[in-house]
Order: sequence, then structure tokens, then C-alpha cells
Amino acid sequence: MESINNIASLLNIGPAWIALAIIWTLLWKGFALWRAAGLRQKYWFIAILLVNTLGILEIIYLFLVSRNYRVEVVEKIEE
Repeated sequence: MESINNIASLLNIGPAWIALAIIWTLLWKGFALWRAAGLRQKYWFIAILLVNTLGILEIIYLFLVSRNYRVEVVEKIEE
């Protein structure tokens, strides 16, 4: 909690805004990482994991990029 207060005083904003930004980012990052893993998109997963843009990259990925892909499950039938 002290680190949030230090960042808030450095940026001259309230600590609640910092906490809200952290929660916002984690939610979008979690959804985007889940989708990238489910679609087996390794490069998007790495980019989303490493780049922090307050959810902007994650939102772009979720609503623009990942909608164009589908995972097809193929079951092998052994005889």
C-alpha cells in the first residue's frame, strides 16, 4: 500500500486512482491472455504479457484481432 501512496504522491493524484488503474489493467490483461492462450497465439500472448498500456493493447486485441480467429477441435478416432 505504501508503494501506491508513493506513486500517487509522485504523480500528484489520489491513491484510489492508482489502485483503480491497476485493477483495470489486470482485468483486461487477464481476459486478453486467456483468449490468446485459447487461440494458441504465442506472439500475441507474449506481447500482451510484456507490454503495459493500461488495457489499450488488450482491448484492441480482444475486440479487433481475436474475433477473426476460431479454434477448431479435431478428435482422432482410433480403430
